[in-house]
Amino acid sequence: MDKEAILKNAQSWTKAPFDTDTITKTLALISANNADFQESFYKDLEFGTGGMRGIMGVGTNRINKYTLGKNTQGLSQYLKETFKDEQIKVAIAFDCRHNSKELAQVVADVFSANGIHVYLFEDLRPTPLLSYTVKAKDCHAGIVLTASHNPPEYNGYKVYWQDGGQLVPPQDKAILDLIASLHFEDINFNGNPDLIELLTPEDDNAFIVDSIKAGKIAGDVDRSRLKIVFTSLHGTSITLIPETLKRAGFTDLHVVKEQAIPDGNFPTVVSPNPEEPEALKMAVELADKIHADIVIGTDPDSDRLGVAVRDNDGKMVLLNGNQTMIAMTDFLLQQSDLKNATQPFIGSTIVSTPMMHDLAMDYQVECKEGLTGFKWIAKMIKDHPQQDFIGGGEESFGYMVGDFVRDKDAVTAALLACEMYAYAKANSSTTYQELLKLYVKHGCYQERLVSLVKKGISGAQEIKQMMIDLRENTPKQIAGQDVIIVEDYAASTRVNKDLNKTETLEVPKSNVLIFYLADGSKIAARPSGTEPKIKFYISVKAPLDDVANYPAVQEQLNKKINGILADFDI
Repeated sequence: MDKEAILKNAQSWTKAPFDTDTITKTLALISANNADFQESFYKDLEFGTGGMRGIMGVGTNRINKYTLGKNTQGLSQYLKETFKDEQIKVAIAFDCRHNSKELAQVVADVFSANGIHVYLFEDLRPTPLLSYTVKAKDCHAGIVLTASHNPPEYNGYKVYWQDGGQLVPPQDKAILDLIASLHFEDINFNGNPDLIELLTPEDDNAFIVDSIKAGKIAGDVDRSRLKIVFTSLHGTSITLIPETLKRAGFTDLHVVKEQAIPDGNFPTVVSPNPEEPEALKMAVELADKIHADIVIGTDPDSDRLGVAVRDNDGKMVLLNGNQTMIAMTDFLLQQSDLKNATQPFIGSTIVSTPMMHDLAMDYQVECKEGLTGFKWIAKMIKDHPQQDFIGGGEESFGYMVGDFVRDKDAVTAALLACEMYAYAKANSSTTYQELLKLYVKHGCYQERLVSLVKKGISGAQEIKQMMIDLRENTPKQIAGQDVIIVEDYAASTRVNKDLNKTETLEVPKSNVLIFYLADGSKIAARPSGTEPKIKFYISVKAPLDDVANYPAVQEQLNKKINGILADFDI
C-alpha cells in the first residue's frame, strides 16, 4: 500500500462508525505522519499460526474493538450460515493482558447481538480451559483473547472450532473471506445480556478432575517427596496449576510470589516466555535457596511450559522444548496401556526433533508430523477418530496429554512433568538422568532455535527476501556437509538430490524450507506466523556411548550448530 492509499485508509477512521476516542487518536496519528502511523494503516491485521496477534491501538493493522469486532461479526455470520436452525453457542476466555477483559466483553457483545449464546469466563483463565470448555459445553466455536508470550503492547484473538482445536482448513479460509468482505459499519456491537452466561468455579473443577485423570500416571509413588517451584510469570496459570498439583498429591509446592500476581506489564521479566532462561531466573534462584528438585514456569495464557531440573552436578538447567517433549513422551508411552490402545499414535511438527520418530519406533506406535502450530496436532486427532492419541508436542515448549484438550496445555503438562520426576526420584534417578539414558539408546540429539527479529514494514520485506534468496540460491553444502534433501512446503515438494527424485508433500502449503544434510543434520527456516521474526531450527545428532560422556558430545554438537549458523551468516 503506497502513502496515498495509507492516508486514505486512515481518513476513513475519522468519521462514523468509529467512536470519538478512535477518531481523535487517528487524527493525531495522521498529523504525526510517522512510522507508527504508516504501520497502523498500511495493511489489515492478518491471521497467522496462532490466530491474530498485533500491537494494540487504532488502525487496520492493530488490535482494537473494530478489528476484533469485524472478525467476530464475520464469524457470527459464518456460524449462522453453517449451523442453520441450531442455537449456536460459543465460549470466550481472556488472559492477563491490558484490555483483554474489555475486548472479551466486546466480542461477547457482538456474538450476542447476532443471537448467539455466549459462555464467558468472569475472570482470566488459561487457554487450555477454553479448549476444554468448547467441548464440555458442546459449543460451535470458542475465542481466547491472548497474545501468548508476546511483549506487553500486544494482544490477540484465537479462534477454536467444535472439536476444541484451533481453526484449520477448510473453515479458516471461508471465514477469513467472509470477514474480508465486511465493512466496519456492518459490526453489530449492541449486545444482548440475556444471551451472555458467566461460567462458574464448577467449570474449573471439571477441568482439574479430567487433567488429573489424564496426567497422574506415575502409579503409587510418594508425590510429597518432590519439591517444586512454580511461577505463572504474571499470567493465568496461577488460577489452575497450584490447585491441580496439590489435588494430585504434590504438597511441597513453592510459588514465586512476586510473579504470582497477574499483570499485563510483566514487570519482573524482560519477556514472559518460559523458552527464555531469563524468564525463569527468579524461580531458579528460589529453587536453589530451598533445594527444590524441579522448576515449572508457564507463559501468560498457560499453554507453554518451561521445565528446569537438576543436572548430574546438581545445577538447575532449563530443558529446551525438544528435550521436555522427548522426556515426557517417553514417560507417557512407558506408562500407557499401549496393548489395549487402537492404532496408538503420538504427534509432532516438522520443525521439532526427529527423535520423536525414534521413540515411536521403539514403542511400536505411529508418529504423525504436521505443520508448526498445535492446531495441526489437534487436526490429527479430528481426522483419525479411529486411532488413540497418546500425547504430542512441539519444540516451542508446548505439550498435550491425551485428547481431552485439543491445544497445548501447560496445566496437564506441568502435572505430567512432576509425575515424571516423582517416578524417577522413587527409582533413585532424576529426569535429567532419564533423558541422558534416552540419548544413549537413540543417539544424542542437540537442537537450537535462532530467531531474527525484523520489525515493521521494512522488516517484513527483509524476511520475505531472505526466504526468496534461500529458494533461488539453495545451498549445495552447509558446514561442509552435502545438502541431500530439500523440502519446500510452499511448493509442496521434497527433492532428494542423491536419488534425483522429487516427491509431493501431502500437507497444506506453508512458508517453510527444510534442508537435510548427509550427516543427518536438519535445518529449517520459517517466518513466524505471529511475530516479526524469521526462525531457524537446527537439529544435529551424534552417538553417545555412555552418560558420562554427554558433556563432551554436547560440546561437539554445539560446535557443529555454530558452523551451520556461520554458513547462514547468523
